[in-house]
Amino acid sequence: MKAQLAAFADAFGRTPDFVDGHQHVQLYPQVRDGFVDAVIETAPNAWVRQGGRNLPLVRQLGRPKALVLDLLSAQFRRRALRADIAFNPAFAGAYDFSRQPDFGALMGEFLDGLPEGGLVMCHPGFVDDILVSLDPLTTQREHEHAFLGGEDFPRLLAANKVTLG
Repeated sequence: MKAQLAAFADAFGRTPDFVDGHQHVQLYPQVRDGFVDAVIETAPNAWVRQGGRNLPLVRQLGRPKALVLDLLSAQFRRRALRADIAFNPAFAGAYDFSRQPDFGALMGEFLDGLPEGGLVMCHPGFVDDILVSLDPLTTQREHEHAFLGGEDFPRLLAANKVTLG
């Protein structure tokens, strides 16, 4: 991790503003302390992503991935707070990609009650043969892209008083 942050600084002439882990790896107990220590030492002013929202359990029961991320993030937030590292106050966007649900309806749930500075994870994109060979969950990427580029997304943002930043 320190080597990656140093390589970033060498390439861009400064430390990163934002540090994250692929597939939420920074939240895992085995990785969390090393991740936080690397940020403290190499990019102390960076902002890091936590993956929890601290919702009532009843709102998370149907989303096991969101529940696991919330549980892992509780410890991550405590560790980041002790280290005086900035992080997002809430995170949304975890869902079962294999079920191909209505992404517009999901986005409404993600934005509902999301506080200022909250993040919504999504993976919009166009699917080609290369992506299909690398990632089995591709169809939802196109559904997400279509929703985010369509007419309903700006209306949903406005209805929830959300601005993109």
